[in-house]
Amino acid sequence: MVLKDGYGRPLLNLRVALTQRCNLRCTYCHGEGEEKLAGNSVAEMTVDEIVRIVRIAVSLGISKVKLTGGEPLMRKDVVNVVRGISATRCLEDLSMTTNGTLLASLAEELCESGLKRVNINLPTLNVEVYDKLTGGKLKDVLEGVEAAVETGLHPVKLNMLVLKGINDHNVPEMIDFATETGTILQLIELEPINISSAYYLTHHKLLDEYEYMLMQKAVKVETRRYMQKRRIYHLPDATVEIVHPIENTEFCMHCSRLRVTSDGKLKTCLMRNDNLVDVLTPMRNGADDQELIELFKQANQRREPYNKN
Repeated sequence: MVLKDGYGRPLLNLRVALTQRCNLRCTYCHGEGEEKLAGNSVAEMTVDEIVRIVRIAVSLGISKVKLTGGEPLMRKDVVNVVRGISATRCLEDLSMTTNGTLLASLAEELCESGLKRVNINLPTLNVEVYDKLTGGKLKDVLEGVEAAVETGLHPVKLNMLVLKGINDHNVPEMIDFATETGTILQLIELEPINISSAYYLTHHKLLDEYEYMLMQKAVKVETRRYMQKRRIYHLPDATVEIVHPIENTEFCMHCSRLRVTSDGKLKTCLMRNDNLVDVLTPMRNGADDQELIELFKQANQRREPYNKN
């Protein structure tokens, strides 16, 4: 059984924010569209609560789960989270998005515990620019990339958010790096979420010119049907995905996601916080599985394209 919303869109993917905490201060972070909470560590779900929520989701036809944040590796129990989720029957894919700075020492254990693949945020290969954008050390991320590849997490994807005037001229360099490391490069367009309008207007850049360049070089082009019909360009020695923002009907009409916020609410859209469904409070008040299933169904019925026209 696969749930469909009122627009016929199947519910296939669940993104679970494990925490709002992060060890970096990226200027462009959208924080999964969550409203910032004070004392958020108190509100975080336990391992058992996360695993139970995922189990309910999978029972309703969701087959792919991605762990996000904040920075998910900030949780000291993250390996237990992965181990518990990976034991869920009928789960096809368990992945994680991370800034990669803490990954080198955890990659092997995460892989052994059931993590299949990883997306690593890497906006630049320039040490100074990376420090300015994130406050972190590029060396830590590169070690994380290397560890992920060597451990056998596959595929390892590099998320490059393209920022006008900062790293937009470094795309060819990043394609070369992806080739050298055996990773997949994702070029991501800036979203106007949790950032100032001034920042967005200054640094937003359309990805059209890169897509045109990739089209000329590609030996094969794929379209990911249930991932907003994004295109994958297979070059002779590298693979590059283009991730356009959700401010278009093509993205929204093919969305198959539901999100779980770090404080246990079902979030139907990256852009909205006005129709959340609280699943954690009923769970802590003793709700049985059927009651939780009904909450998931309620959230699914609230799903609708943010851009319909």
